This record gives sequence, structure tokens and C-alpha cells, in this order.
Amino acid sequence: MASLMAKLTFLGAAGTVTGSRYLVEANGKRLLVDCGIFQGSNELSDRNFKPLSIDPKAIDYVVLTHAHLDHTGWLPCLVKAGYRGPIHANPATIELTALLLKDSAHLQEEDTLNARKHGFSEHKDPQPLYTPDDVDPVMRLMKPVPRTGAFEISPEFHFVAYDAGHILGSTSLELTISESGKQIVVVFSGDIGRYEQPILNDPVTPPSHADVLLCESTYGDRDHEAGDTGELLAAVVNRVAQRGGSIVIPAFAIGRTQTFMYYLRGLEDQLRIPRLPVFIDSPMALSATDLYLRYREDHDVEFSRIEAGNGGKGDPLDVHEFQLTRTTEESKAINNVETPCIIVSASGMVSGGRVLHHLQQRLPDPRNVVILAGFQAQGTRGRALQEGAKTLRLFGQDVPVRAEIVVMGQFSAHAGKSELLRWLAGLPEPPKQSYLVHGEPAAAQSLQRAIQGKLQWNVAVARYLDTVEVGG
Repeated sequence: MASLMAKLTFLGAAGTVTGSRYLVEANGKRLLVDCGIFQGSNELSDRNFKPLSIDPKAIDYVVLTHAHLDHTGWLPCLVKAGYRGPIHANPATIELTALLLKDSAHLQEEDTLNARKHGFSEHKDPQPLYTPDDVDPVMRLMKPVPRTGAFEISPEFHFVAYDAGHILGSTSLELTISESGKQIVVVFSGDIGRYEQPILNDPVTPPSHADVLLCESTYGDRDHEAGDTGELLAAVVNRVAQRGGSIVIPAFAIGRTQTFMYYLRGLEDQLRIPRLPVFIDSPMALSATDLYLRYREDHDVEFSRIEAGNGGKGDPLDVHEFQLTRTTEESKAINNVETPCIIVSASGMVSGGRVLHHLQQRLPDPRNVVILAGFQAQGTRGRALQEGAKTLRLFGQDVPVRAEIVVMGQFSAHAGKSELLRWLAGLPEPPKQSYLVHGEPAAAQSLQRAIQGKLQWNVAVARYLDTVEVGG
């Protein structure tokens, strides 16, 4: 009977915040929850070029918790390697995934060309993981499921989705596995959002009687800084404007960019900051913002109230001096702007994209500020800036860091330690076994100790490529 036991394998996001991939096997069927890309150190990035430990052709189903690349960015590789089953996600996640994958493929092509041109890759003939042509076959496999509530993908696998409050469309998933006449409940937290934050609803804890729980631990070792987010942002904008500098914000195109636009618009309306030109230098962020306005079921009460203003034409994300830069030429033209301005550009961990050009231009000037507003994974340029690097390697050159670096964790879309514990405490009873995923070792271990101390649960830190039984 043991050979028929349902199994779970941690194919990613174990010991790291990236590469979320969880394989569930039951009744001879295989389900992959999330299919993320690894980001950060060379050792992690190299995993993207290695085949899965299981043949993708042997996987029957994929289900996504949300659209961020560390949960979806390896899908083109999976499909190129032979996966032909359905990819289940809610409509907002499907649309955002299309944006993210196309942008990711484009950036990989750009980065590969740069590496070949300037010779700063450690590989003799650097290749992109995938190209834009590899994205359409992925999107053809997408199958919509409800934003919240129940859906079934096979006789073995029944899901209930709950709003995770992290980005548009983000979910926590309760999976009921039917096998050998019994049912096993596995809960995947996905990425848990913040409580009492603008734009999105608060995260919902599934009311599940879980046999097994997988919980993210991104900020498992700390809470976000206290303080009024708007007040802190206003202070930065005002002091930089007074000294004639500019602000560069490396921001994730989905979630973080919209939050900054929301706060900037509010501060302008309250006359707490000058109306500076705001360059949203990310075509994907502009498209994502349109989706944020369209998928209203994710909006919290305050955001909906502002939208209802002006006869239903209110737009809480419409910054007054709004400059949209869709083309490469428009992006490069920002280099010529010498008056105070705000530049919001991807990527959020400074791992690639247009923001690298803006940093190359503006890091050497002490009048300028770089705002780091989200998690910076080990091995990324964002982490180097956060830890006080004096130079930053950009396009094969060491660029001096003289600009002021400001870390604003208040803008994070991930629950802090006490918020994670609040979410966990919302479960009606302790899971029989919990595993901490999606966190660097120190963060996961810190959350493990807190859960053992405060909740007295059985909780372990997931290990990369480990397989565990979930039906015992």
C-alpha cells in the first residue's frame, strides 16, 4: 500500500525564494503546482538550464497560484521539453502570465545579445532560455478556472481557491487528493500578501483541515519597517526635488509599480509633494495597470470608493505628470532629463531590464536616490545595493554607487513575519505536517522556530528535490 501513497516533491523554492515548482503524484497521475524560474546567484540561475528530475511528458496537469515569474517563468521550458497537458489559472493570472512571459523572453534575448556583444558572459555562446516564439504554445494550453471557489481538474485532484492578496489574481490553493478510497488535503499558501494595504483585498486563510501545508517564508525572519508609507515616500521625494536630483525605483511591473502610482497620485492630490514627471518605463507595467483597473473583484473598499468618484471615472493610479515610455527610444530619451523626476522601471531585483540603463546613468550622482521596495534575493544586484555596495557591475563595467540608497520594505507585497503567523493562526486546526518553502534558509528557520513556539505545530523546512509522503 505504501507504493500507492500520494507523494510531494519540492522541485524548487526550497532553500530559496525563487523557482516555485511542487510535484504531486497520486493514483498514477502527476500534478505540478507552479512552474517558476530561478533568479539570483549563478548556481540558482544555472538550474534553469537543467532538465527537471521528471520528464515533462509524464506530467498530466499544471496549476498556477499567480503570475510572477518565480511561479510561471519556466513554463516555456516545460512546454519545449514536451509538456502538453492543461495549465489551469484564473483569468487575471492568465493575462498577466502572457505579459510576463513575453517580457521575460524579450529581456532574455536582449541580455544574450548584450552578453555576446560585450563578452561579459561566462559562457562561450550564451543562449536565452526561451524566445518570444516559445510563449504562444504555453498560452494555448491555458485553461481558465474561477478566481475563488471550487474547481476540479481530474477525479484525483479537486481544488478550492482563496484570494491571497499578493498581486492581481493571486491565490492560496486547497487541494483535495482522492486516492485509494480516502481523501488527503494539501494547502499551498502561494505568496501571501499584506493586511490593510491599498488596492487589493486582504489575504484569506483557507478554512482547511489540512493534512499537509506548504507555506511561503520570504520574510519569515522579520517584519516590515513601521511608519506611514505615504509620509516616508513624501520625505524622499521632497528632499530629492530640493537638491535637484532624480529618483529611480526598480519595481516589479505587476503589483509594485501600481502601488507606487497609487501613493504618488494621493500625495500629489494632498499637495504633499511637487508634481514631478513620473516615467513608467516598462511597457509591461502599463499593460498590467490596465488589467488592475479591469479586474475589479480584487479591489479593496477604499480603492473601489476612489474609482466610483467622478461619476465612475476615477482612476486612483493616474499620476498627474505621467509619462509613458513604450519604445526603446523613449526609454533612452529619459537620459536627457536633467530636472527632478521619478523613474519607475523593471526589474524589481535589478536583475535585468531597462532599469539597468537608468542606474548606469544615475547611480554616480549623489543628488539621486534609488528606492528598493521589495525583496532582494541573494546574488542579485538589488541585494548588493541593499547591503551597501560601492560599485555595481552593469554592462560589463563597474559603476560607482554615489546615489542615496533607500530601502522601503513598507512597499513589499509579501506578508512580514507577524502577518505570516496571523495567516497561519487562521487555520481551524493545525495541519498534520507543515513545510516552509519560498524563503532563504535563515528566514525559513526563523519562521519554523516561531511556529513551533507559538503554535506548537509539526513544521519542517523544505529541502530541494526532497520527496515526502502526504497520505500517512
